[in-house]
Amino acid sequence: MDVGEGKKVLDQIRERCPEKFAPLEEIFGRIRPGNRIFIGTGCGEPQYLVRSLIEYVETHPKAFFDAEVIRVFSLGEALYANEKYEPNFRADSFLVDESTREALGAGLADYTPIFLFKVPEFIERGHIPIDVVMVQASLPDDRGVMSLGVSVDVVRAAVRSASLVIAQVNSHMPWVFGDGLIHVDDVDFIVPEDEPVLEHCEPADEEVVGRIGRFLSELVRDGDTIQVGLGDIPNAVLRCLRDRKHLGVHTELLSDGIVELMKRGVVDNSRKTVDRGKTVAAYCVGKRETYEYLHKNPLIEFRTVDYTNHPVVIGQQENMVAINTAMEVDLTGQATTEYTGRKYYGGIGGQADFMRGTALARNGRSVLL
Repeated sequence: MDVGEGKKVLDQIRERCPEKFAPLEEIFGRIRPGNRIFIGTGCGEPQYLVRSLIEYVETHPKAFFDAEVIRVFSLGEALYANEKYEPNFRADSFLVDESTREALGAGLADYTPIFLFKVPEFIERGHIPIDVVMVQASLPDDRGVMSLGVSVDVVRAAVRSASLVIAQVNSHMPWVFGDGLIHVDDVDFIVPEDEPVLEHCEPADEEVVGRIGRFLSELVRDGDTIQVGLGDIPNAVLRCLRDRKHLGVHTELLSDGIVELMKRGVVDNSRKTVDRGKTVAAYCVGKRETYEYLHKNPLIEFRTVDYTNHPVVIGQQENMVAINTAMEVDLTGQATTEYTGRKYYGGIGGQADFMRGTALARNGRSVLL
């Protein structure tokens, strides 16, 4: 189905369910003081909805107060963490990123350290209550099914648990197979708005980073299944794996580097113990060309993090290699992924999940840089 057909289906849904296409002022008017608002992860963030929510607060400053904005991490501009909107919002993240790092240091935002694979369970059991969800989705197919695209991770659990679900339907969002398929009946409001999906490009290798990448790549053998985190060193490792054969991928993050290895035939997942033949991830942080490769690609499945990051699932993969980064490592081997000095900088993320999982795996190997 092309974009034209998808928009035709969207128009048919509008005719059948006009109440789902209400004006933004009416939609945001349903948010109540103290509500917990979940926003889609990383590059899947619904930028238009976030901007519109801030504009709504600008024009309706007393509409609601003390709303908690919950997210994994953001690559967009987290205006809700601005001191100006302190009476209206307070951001709470499971990872610290550039958008809220300063606000966290100033006491205007919160960070919740947590093993990422536990988040969907905590959401579904009500330990992390969510009232409102703002996500981004692809155009619907002729069955009314949409894809959450580049961000499935904890998003599906949030969609299932919230009492108010707002979906920005964006024709630029790729359709990705796996756990991220939702029906239009699962959302309360649909906001059609096309805009480029957020992109993230890693800088070119510095000499030292490239050398580290070459050394680390020697730990990866033909037929291994790999997980690689975000950062310049993990990406340098990926660029040094182009001569390997039959690699598999079971990861939290799908990056441009992994997709490049798939295009070259280095990653074919033919020797994976679990999900053979499939590249499995929870979300993607990359550029437009990567998103185009994801679109309806039967070789890729996005699963929720309680699957991708569960140590028991990871431990079932033989020859599993996990490569992640830390902020600091001391001479005794203690490492921190959350802060440097007294300043919070990152977060637990999935590093601990994959380190525990690879320790369970036959011939598993974990590298923390």
